[in-house]
Amino acid sequence: MKKLLMIAMLLAPISASAEHLDVIKAKLKEGCTLATYVAIKNDFNEQWGKSHGYLAQIAAPVQSSDLASVYWTGRSASAEVYGKAWDAWRTELSDPKSVAAKLNERFQKCTTDMSRRGYDLY
Repeated sequence: MKKLLMIAMLLAPISASAEHLDVIKAKLKEGCTLATYVAIKNDFNEQWGKSHGYLAQIAAPVQSSDLASVYWTGRSASAEVYGKAWDAWRTELSDPKSVAAKLNERFQKCTTDMSRRGYDLY
């Protein structure tokens, strides 16, 4: 029993300090270039992500079984921070004049999301 308690105590700080990775697989729509998508991502980081503890990057495959997709990778300090940002994003989408709604409109014109995954990073 003591061993189990000791293992639990040792693992607790690791799980509590895990970053969160948000991965969205997307296809670029006709007329939208990778450079355009990266520009939208840059605006997202500056205008919205920074103030919500979320930083995004775009991964473009060089070697993959799927060279037509791009990957949005967003990092947050924890799943809790990500969850708060996600809640704020969804709430702001209801206001067409909000930064989130304007960015979302640009995303929708540029990409079609294929899947979304979340990961804890240790």
